[in-house]
Amino acid sequence: MFILGISAFYHDSAACLVKDGEIIAAAQEERFTRIKHHAVFPANSIRYCLEEAKIDPEQISNIVFYEKPFLKFERLLETYLAFVPRGFKSFFKSMPIWIKDKLFQKNTLIKELNLVLGESVDWRKRLLFSEHHLSHAASAFYPSPFERAAIITLDGVGEWTTSSISVGNKNELKVIKEIKFPHSLGLLYSAFTYYIGFKVNSGEYKLMGLAPYGEPIYVDKIKEKIISIADDGSFQLNMNYFDFATGLKMTNKKFDKLFGGHSRDPESKITQREMDIAASIQKITEEIVLKISKNVALETSEKNLCLAGGVALNCVANGIILREKIFENIWIQPASGDAGGALGACLAAWFIHYKKNRKSNSEQDTMKGAFLGPKFSDNNIEAELNACKAIFKKFSEDDFIDNIVNFLVEKKAIGWMQGRMEFGPRALGSRSIIADPRSPTMQRQLNLKIKYRESFRPFAPSILSEHTGDWFEDENESPYMLMVSKLKKNHRKTIIDKHKSLFGIDKLNIVRSSVPAITHVDYSARIQTVHYKTNPRFHSLLSKFNEKTGCPIVVNTSFNVRGEPIVCSPTDAFKCFMNTDLDILCIENYILLKEEQDDALKINYTNKYDLD
Repeated sequence: MFILGISAFYHDSAACLVKDGEIIAAAQEERFTRIKHHAVFPANSIRYCLEEAKIDPEQISNIVFYEKPFLKFERLLETYLAFVPRGFKSFFKSMPIWIKDKLFQKNTLIKELNLVLGESVDWRKRLLFSEHHLSHAASAFYPSPFERAAIITLDGVGEWTTSSISVGNKNELKVIKEIKFPHSLGLLYSAFTYYIGFKVNSGEYKLMGLAPYGEPIYVDKIKEKIISIADDGSFQLNMNYFDFATGLKMTNKKFDKLFGGHSRDPESKITQREMDIAASIQKITEEIVLKISKNVALETSEKNLCLAGGVALNCVANGIILREKIFENIWIQPASGDAGGALGACLAAWFIHYKKNRKSNSEQDTMKGAFLGPKFSDNNIEAELNACKAIFKKFSEDDFIDNIVNFLVEKKAIGWMQGRMEFGPRALGSRSIIADPRSPTMQRQLNLKIKYRESFRPFAPSILSEHTGDWFEDENESPYMLMVSKLKKNHRKTIIDKHKSLFGIDKLNIVRSSVPAITHVDYSARIQTVHYKTNPRFHSLLSKFNEKTGCPIVVNTSFNVRGEPIVCSPTDAFKCFMNTDLDILCIENYILLKEEQDDALKINYTNKYDLD
């Protein structure tokens, strides 16, 4: 039985195909349309899923939408009524759109399905709806390696729920507690993201990366005025400081006054105030997540924990849960945001709606390394590169790996496109930019000349899983780059006295370890452990690099420029390669050198994303 899952119409739309409980394919629509966080109906993603499975539309037994539009409409309407007369302007603007598009979303879905899949099937009879947080919970539990587990989902808001606690046992999943809108940890974090001058639903990573440069001096003020936190981690927001319930902005003038001025203008200079605010809200987030986790462990007596929802991408908070040893094992859905809802909706239909048996494997999850997207054949690659007028050469397997290792040692920045594209926001060694982490200038070079993004943004290390304990304090597996750990002291460098007194961004350029390109200012790093079973080629590259240098680590960042999605096709990869300062591009066994390409193929990307 084939079940197709869909998430759409808010942000990060996606499609996923499951066959008899096995995940066959999944992809985000942004990768095909090239519009970041695209919310449109995922027509391209659906077509890809069917092509990957080699099936006709008629073979789809059910299509599952990841949430219930009527419940969301109910929440919107009741919220405006509760806050009358505030928010009339927003109500006036939003309601016609909701009535036209959202309230009758089922009709919209049927219309879109007919366009993509054809009208030979009455899709209305095969269409199911999950609930938003149930989709998140299902995406976290069912692919996990656990027979039973506690499940925490934390995000902005679905229909009504913003946070949930569930227990999964074999094929059963039961929600036991919920926090409802407007009290939302995800929206709280997004409000501070907005206030600091970053874009909501994409800038939260920046806030997390900025936090270590500041001091959490606003924690008491936030607790006193903005949020009350109970011992069990439940919380309530003081809505007098926010506009997201009824307005067109996240925060209001009262919020501005509390922090001594209006929100930072995007692209303006980041000051110590923004760094301290970032440090403070990150600290609050960690406290809430930790308290919730402790309470869940106490109430459920479960030994395993699964996480999903946008807040589950806060790898710093995840690392704290791990180090506190609240649970014996933790598993986090790599596509924790709304895109993963498509996957969770499929699995919820299979295991809950159809009550199918589930067999867990304690040794491995069922996400296939999150490599669930398109792969390109040699014929496809050559055809696309020729159409791009690229100069390229194909190598044997051994020569290919040897060449890439040599380029890394020469401090070249490399676009690395191999195998099936990752599902979720992280590049995991399939659509990555890689480099030598030992270079003291690589972080700045990658940020400013290749990624076109803020210089403070940290980079992740991909490390051979068998060497993790030699380099980092936590030896746990982190295949999806969702845990933060600190570098072991024997790999750190002594900071001289004059550097110890530096504040903020001034800390950035201090060489503080033998792998400075991946070492954040607090010695932390967002680790990806690389395993031979799920990514043999990337593992082989790291092994060869380790043999040559004694370092089992490479810098790994997503293969894209600021403002664009991660590359999907050879054409996407070549365009990114040509319009950045990447030195080398490799696609499967093909290698392209920048100096051999025609400069006329370049365009100036630097200004294109200034306002992102």
